Amino acid sequence: MALANLHDLFVHELKDLYSAENQIVKALPKMVDAATSEELAQALAKHLHETEGHVERLETVFRDLGSSPRGKKCAGMEGLLKEGKEAMQEEAAEWVMDASLIGAAQRVEHYEIAAYGTARDHALKLGMTQAAQLLQQTLDEEGAADKKLTEIAESSINELAAL
Repeated sequence: MALANLHDLFVHELKDLYSAENQIVKALPKMVDAATSEELAQALAKHLHETEGHVERLETVFRDLGSSPRGKKCAGMEGLLKEGKEAMQEEAAEWVMDASLIGAAQRVEHYEIAAYGTARDHALKLGMTQAAQLLQQTLDEEGAADKKLTEIAESSINELAAL
């Protein structure tokens, strides 16, 4: 796909996000199962439900653009999720595994925060206020998920993993 202008780049970014979100939908149930902390498992399960909503929002944006979300694989997310999978395969004490899961999940969240912030800004520049609002809603949820993971890590898991 040739990127001749900001609109082309915006569609390209959205396809990348769509691929990323679908990869996350497949990965999160494994992370939920690997979590030993009930609080962490619940937070990851909640974010799985939110992520399914992120996919739906992106599909809405694509419908409004008259474009298909298919055609791009997000290599960045693929790499982050591969690292997370490798971490889950390590032999680790329960709390250490949970700390590892939090780190892996936060790397994913930070990637998404950067990508959604950029896409939202491009939507605004292109005058696509509805798309920008949907992207901002997802961006807010990604930020809240990251904050929740930090709270879980700092309230107990990192302390227990340090023992």
